[in-house]
Amino acid sequence: MPALKAEHTQSLAEAFPFNATKAGEHGMAAGMKPQPGATAVPRSRLPTGSTLSEAQTSPKVGTTAAAGRNATIGALERVRVDSTGQVLTTNQGVAIADNQNSLKAGVRGPVLLEDFILRDKLTHFDHERIPERIVHARGSAAHGYFECYEALTELTRAAPFQEAGKVTPVFVRFSTVAGERGSKDTARDVRGFAVKFYTDEGNWDLVGNNIPVFFIQDAMKFPDLVHAVKPEPHHAMPQAASAHDTFWDFVSLMPESTHMLMWAMSDRAIPRSYATMQGFGVHTYRMVNAEGDSVFVKFHWSPKAGTHSLTWDEAVKISGADPDYHRRDLWERIEGGAYPEYELAIQVFTEEQANGFSFDVLDATKIVPEELVPLRPIGRMVLNRNPDNFFAETEQVAYCTANIIPGLDFSNDPLLAGRIHSYVDTQISRLGGPNFHEIPINSPIAQVHNNQRDGMHRQAIHRGRVAYEPNSLAGGCPFQAGATQGFVSVAARLQGKEEQAKVRAKPELFAEHYQQATLFYESQSPAEQAHIAAAFRFELSKVTVPAIRQRMVASLRNASEDLAAKVAQGLNMPLPEPMPRAVTDPPKPEVTQSPALSLLARPGDGSIAGRKVAILVADGVAGAGVTAIHEALFARGAVPRFAAPRIGPVQTSDGVAIEADVSLENEPGFLFDALVLPDGEAGVDALAADAHTFEFIRDQYRHCKPLLALGAGAALLEKAGVPSSLPSGEPDLGLILEADADAGAKKFIHAMAHHRYFERETDPPLV
Repeated sequence: MPALKAEHTQSLAEAFPFNATKAGEHGMAAGMKPQPGATAVPRSRLPTGSTLSEAQTSPKVGTTAAAGRNATIGALERVRVDSTGQVLTTNQGVAIADNQNSLKAGVRGPVLLEDFILRDKLTHFDHERIPERIVHARGSAAHGYFECYEALTELTRAAPFQEAGKVTPVFVRFSTVAGERGSKDTARDVRGFAVKFYTDEGNWDLVGNNIPVFFIQDAMKFPDLVHAVKPEPHHAMPQAASAHDTFWDFVSLMPESTHMLMWAMSDRAIPRSYATMQGFGVHTYRMVNAEGDSVFVKFHWSPKAGTHSLTWDEAVKISGADPDYHRRDLWERIEGGAYPEYELAIQVFTEEQANGFSFDVLDATKIVPEELVPLRPIGRMVLNRNPDNFFAETEQVAYCTANIIPGLDFSNDPLLAGRIHSYVDTQISRLGGPNFHEIPINSPIAQVHNNQRDGMHRQAIHRGRVAYEPNSLAGGCPFQAGATQGFVSVAARLQGKEEQAKVRAKPELFAEHYQQATLFYESQSPAEQAHIAAAFRFELSKVTVPAIRQRMVASLRNASEDLAAKVAQGLNMPLPEPMPRAVTDPPKPEVTQSPALSLLARPGDGSIAGRKVAILVADGVAGAGVTAIHEALFARGAVPRFAAPRIGPVQTSDGVAIEADVSLENEPGFLFDALVLPDGEAGVDALAADAHTFEFIRDQYRHCKPLLALGAGAALLEKAGVPSSLPSGEPDLGLILEADADAGAKKFIHAMAHHRYFERETDPPLV
């Protein structure tokens, strides 16, 4: 056998008299279209093996490696563990006879160092935590799939978009940016929206946010931004909040942040749920077709359930009652079958079009308005499976902007360039070394073959002695794919053809900082504009240095005189002079108002699936009416809950059996999307005797949610001080008074489809 191996190895090496690809490594034409690497087929598997003894099998080593296959890649069932019916063991598989007591020298004697079972258990426990992410530490995730609507082969050769109906597995992680792992879900913050596509040509990570722009233009400033927004280092406060001196000191000196601040101070920063939140790729990317032709593209995720947010008062209260509000909502929607669904749309434009815009598409503080380049829907994403284990999947998943596949490419966006490096670098530190790609949640479904070896926590056991390329001893394998199969960067990128000098500078169009901030503010509804002003007022009122507040309001004057005046009035300060602009003669914007920028532009499909509804009950209520409401809501996919002063059975006036799911104390009103008040004099009196009832009603009303009062339940509205009409005197369409349960259910479901009734909102609140 050794002689045969040597013979076959010599034969394989002879197939490479020279490096046949070397001549094709030079020149622009070769660089733009690399050729496949040279390869030869060995006469047997002997030359490529590590050892002649590989035919020896055992329950551990198994059989010989499958030809041309990386066995560490595959579906996650290969690493799932189900311990049903199994005995407890150590990490080495040794069965544990006693898991209650340490090994001691006598019953009352000292614990012995030889207790390897205790050390095995404690050592692992001591090291269970890994460093959390510097940003996006607080996250929740789910498995699902992406389904392509139609083939996009004219635009891209990217695997997910090659045919109508093609399904690609995904793992999606939502997160807050500023807070630590233990922080609250409902903080005012940017939300991460990261999608890992497990394509058949490798993993593609679309790592974005729920806001389409960012605070800065160049990655050089990213550490400064994060240091400014994180808790101040001298006392580590505030947690998960931007309302403090260092953040506003930084952004008030960075006028390019103004556009992002508009979004961050809007309701976008306090989403109702992950299922009602948009997502964006933020940067300009490229799509590349099989011929090598490329276009620019921006990615947009839109929720089927519509874009809906919390009010600030609601978010503050929820953070105390349920800090896991968004995580719980995502989990419960999926467990209940109300799967979150999002449509993926793209904006496609050429380099020539980009050159004609009044802004630079490489500037991450700018959007491309939909009026300028319409959205093209290309597929849908459904999240239909919760993770089996939070740590193994949600916590260990590693998203990297550098993870890209053939058919896609980067632009010259300087912020994106920094992210391409930074994400990989961070994961190496956080996940314990360069082999984090082998953690099951991160491994692709496409085969992995390369010459990388060793490093901490290496899982793959490579067969053979060759770990370099070119080679002849392994038949040239693994060999380079060439341009037909492999990833090739677009050779000519925007502004990369002529300006080749090394320089630290920004393009001139990056100097215009305010026009899109104005566009965003002017495109909001009056209620949303009021919320933005209130958010600036709240955040800046937490700033202790007057000069910073003055500087920020001076900057806002360049974006909106109306907004700056409202903020100055709210801060009880005179209106300062406008901040000097970086450019005195900015280009005229193509779009001055974009209705699509308002959250109200995407109300959703009218479904109430997954919406939580509180139905107040107490002993003496009319059971038939509230039961009918409960059934009607449940049939539409909503989550109705009977809420009473105490959990458990409720004695109704008509003998209908009702079990209270929650109490008025442990599930406050602001955790629900709508409210039903019951009929029945005795039950209404019992509810009126509990002050929680009126807190429940006032919060629902103040947060502009639909309310239904059946019969005698209307008295509870009056006692809570809820007016029967709007402040303007017009009817309140979100307030329904109805004696008949069936009629009330129809009106109520219709009202719930509208989500909120901001017409009743006042600042400060009257109720």
